[in-house]
Amino acid sequence: MTILSNCREIAATIEMELNAVNRNRDAVTCVAVTKLRSLEETEVLYEQGLNHFGENRVEGLIEKQAHFKQTDIKWHFIGSLQTRKVKDVINRIDYFHALDRESLAKEINKRAEKQMACFVQVNVAGEASKHGLSPEELQDFITLLEAYPQIQVVGLMTMAPIDADDETLHRIFNQLKKLQEAVAERNLPYAPCTETSMGMSRDYPIAIQEGATFVRIGSSFFEETE
Repeated sequence: MTILSNCREIAATIEMELNAVNRNRDAVTCVAVTKLRSLEETEVLYEQGLNHFGENRVEGLIEKQAHFKQTDIKWHFIGSLQTRKVKDVINRIDYFHALDRESLAKEINKRAEKQMACFVQVNVAGEASKHGLSPEELQDFITLLEAYPQIQVVGLMTMAPIDADDETLHRIFNQLKKLQEAVAERNLPYAPCTETSMGMSRDYPIAIQEGATFVRIGSSFFEETE
């Protein structure tokens, strides 16, 4: 019953946060992060209406895709992707959330059989332990992606520090939103950049307040709540 009650609580929280900032319910897509979770747990999420699933390991992605044959499921690869593993992943997914370097873009362009919906990862907080471009590098990186026609930049992604307070979270997510809008204003056919992938279990309510269109929620679906 834990997953069922958590699903209801998360859905209610998303709706409440959207209402608070006058956004429509369909303005946010919830990606259920099912990495390291069982097929049975993932089935419960699907039965509750969730059909966007996030994985960060090739093996986990393949296992779940072999089990789930439903055509309405969208698969997201989240987290860093080694260039040598692109060939194993890229034609299995609908969204890639961590494009952060030209060598990776080149390999995706080489291996993808269709245009790939990508989020460019931006290290807004400047954490040394995090992947991603600096905000100052973003626009030049977007420009060079024109050379890779199999990449469609649908938006930007960031991760906030695990110990960030609410004020810091608002600042980080607001900055990513502004960066996304700046790219969108360029009206680039290969980089419409209308989306923001930001907010995880600990901070997704604030991300929604600041304009997130994709939130990546994992542990909150599965942990016991008081």
